[in-house]
Amino acid sequence: MILLLDIGNTHTHLGLADEHGVQKQANIKTALWATDTASAPLRRFVGKAAIEGVALCSVVPAVTGRAVALAKQAFAVAALELTPRTIAGVGINYPQPKRIGPDRLANAVALRHHFGAPSVAVAFGTALAFDVVDRHGDYVGGIIAPGLAAMTDYLHDKTALLPRITIRETSSVIGKSTREAMLIGAVHGYRGLVRELIMELKRELKCRHLPVVATGGYAELMASKLPEITAVEPNLTLEGLRLVWLSNNLATIPASRRIHTS
Repeated sequence: MILLLDIGNTHTHLGLADEHGVQKQANIKTALWATDTASAPLRRFVGKAAIEGVALCSVVPAVTGRAVALAKQAFAVAALELTPRTIAGVGINYPQPKRIGPDRLANAVALRHHFGAPSVAVAFGTALAFDVVDRHGDYVGGIIAPGLAAMTDYLHDKTALLPRITIRETSSVIGKSTREAMLIGAVHGYRGLVRELIMELKRELKCRHLPVVATGGYAELMASKLPEITAVEPNLTLEGLRLVWLSNNLATIPASRRIHTS
């Protein structure tokens, strides 16, 4: 099994992968790496699985080294960090590749492999991030906007009377309470934002039919009434890590035990 670590600002997404793909997923708080308390939940997640390798991407440089060291210590295997140098399966056509979030590169790898080119990933997380693979199979950049929760939390934090809300579907577009009005503005308004950006991307990429793949915490909610989104893949980033690990280790894996990429 391959242990996958997608280290984000708030949570680290854990994955276990085999020849069929990502088989198990869980989350731990990223702060646990900084306090050296991630070992116990990591071992519980892995259980009795035999770990052959570790692949990770991190947007929190302060804890990346600790995660690599812990993985090596706990499982006695090498850890592969996804960077522009280790990426495989997608090209990069971007002025400063080192500035690309490695989670976005992982999304591009999985996107190119499973959905072809051109294609777009939309990550509904702390930020709303679009990542674009062009018709040549290159990662060419994307779009970043405030995340859904970040937007609603900002309204609560910066006003005296607007409450903190839990994001959910709404049936009407006329709010009968402050909470309903905020939900409508968030959910329906956010879909409008996503729809408009997808339309502009189609124009920029000069294609009528564009695979758009949603991932992240609010992916299913937002995609449910956005026909422009063609697929929802909650483990898109982890799958990208799996594919990169495979490409970097293919020569060392016996043919009978190689992880398949389709």
